[in-house]
Formats: sequence, structure tokens, C-alpha cells
Amino acid sequence: MAYHLLKGKKGIIFGALNEQSIAWHIAVKAHEEGAKLVLTNTPVAIRMGTIQHLGGICGAEVIPSDATSHEDLENLMKRSMEIFEGKIDFMLHSIGMSPNVRKGLPYDALNYDFFLKTLDISALSFHKMLLTARKLDAISEWGSVVALSYVAAQRTLDRYNDMGDAKALLESIARSFGYIYGKDKKIRINTVSQSPTMTTAGAGVKGIDTLIDFTERMSPLGNASAEDCANYVITLFSDLTRKVTMQNLYHDGGFSSMGMSERAMSQYDKSFKDYS
Repeated sequence: MAYHLLKGKKGIIFGALNEQSIAWHIAVKAHEEGAKLVLTNTPVAIRMGTIQHLGGICGAEVIPSDATSHEDLENLMKRSMEIFEGKIDFMLHSIGMSPNVRKGLPYDALNYDFFLKTLDISALSFHKMLLTARKLDAISEWGSVVALSYVAAQRTLDRYNDMGDAKALLESIARSFGYIYGKDKKIRINTVSQSPTMTTAGAGVKGIDTLIDFTERMSPLGNASAEDCANYVITLFSDLTRKVTMQNLYHDGGFSSMGMSERAMSQYDKSFKDYS
């Protein structure tokens, strides 16, 4: 059911790859709610994924860009404003990748060149995106920018590795730019800390199935799906949340507030008895 929350609004969605992507679901929901969209990802990701199909679903133009490149970002935003015949109302940052995770390197034996690449792709790209938009005055007053984060920014999760550091930096950038952009242009910037979700990127984290099972048992409401996340993010793009900014908003079924649930304890008891 559509509520027309984004009727007349225009936005850029960064990071949709295929139907598993949270960004894909957010794009579809934004389109259903009346938004006009531009979709973007790296040229390699566009070739590998099915974002052109998403463009057809949403009636959106797909513009290749590398979010770590100032030049690409400037071209993207200028072209988007031409398409929209005006400024941008919202943007989604759904970008993350760790070469260290892909190579299976542990946190205490990181490749530092890979580490810097993790930070650049997963967090500094957010800063570059906001900096470019500010330079071009590309976002409308009372616009909204959302980046997808994860609880590993606050808590240590085995095997999540340097992505935890990247997410912590991402959230810090949202607060710092949220202050600057808020006082000058009334633009709000938030991060959404989503439940572990079986995206293409998430599948690259070793033990993701076990983690998803654990958080499902721990969360009073169960894990939030990609579609659930899309519904939530749409409210942050809408005018209903005009005074929400500089926040890391947990969207995880209550997991982030839990210590131990009955379901998790029951599973632990069973495993302990089996082990004994």
C-alpha cells in the first residue's frame, strides 16, 4: 500500500546491485511512494548486477559513478539535477566493501592498503558524497540523506573485521556533516543500523548464517528484512521526520537493546548439554 510520502520528491540511490540489495528495495519503495529517481553504482557493479532492470521498474536513469571519485560524484549530481530539472531531495548511501574480509585476513593481521580501501569505499565515500553535494548546492532545504550502517560500529562482532571501523567512521561523518548541513540548509543526515541481511555483500562475511540465526533469536521482533528497512528509510526521506538528524537509528527488531533472550538462552542450554 502506497501513502504517497515522496510525491514530487527526487532522489539518488547509491549502491543497488541486484534484488538482494537493501538499496534495491528502497528504490522500489521510493518509486511506489511517488519519487523520481536516479540510480548509481560503479561501472563494474552495473555490469555484474541487474541495476538496469531496476531502472526499468522505477523509470529511473542509471548513471555509472565511483563514489570514491570527486569527479564522478560531481558529474553524477550535475547530471541528476539536469534530469530532475532542479535540486535533489534525498540520497541513500548503501556502499560497503572490505578487501580484508574478502581475502579472509583477520583483524590482527590486516593488510593496511586494503584497510585504507575499506575506509575509502565504505565511509569516506559518504563524506565525499556530502562534500560534493554541498559544493554544488545540490540538495534542497529540508532534504534528507541516509546511510546504511550496522551495530558492529558499536560492538565487536567476530569476523566483521575492519568493516566495524568503517561503520563507526560512517556514523561519525553523519553527525559531523549533519551539524554543518543542518544549521546552514536544514538538511538532515542520519544512519540506519540494520539487522544483518543476506545481501551480496553480507554473504561475503564468514558465518553470516550463524549471525542471522543468533540475532533472530535475540531480537524480540525478529530480524528486520530488506523490505522492512525500505519502509523505514522512506519515512526518513519524507517530510514526517523533518526534525530527525545526526542520529544512528537502530532498525533491528530490538537486538541492540538486548542482553540475552529466552530463545537464545534455550539454544545455548541445548548446545551446552549436547557438548557436555
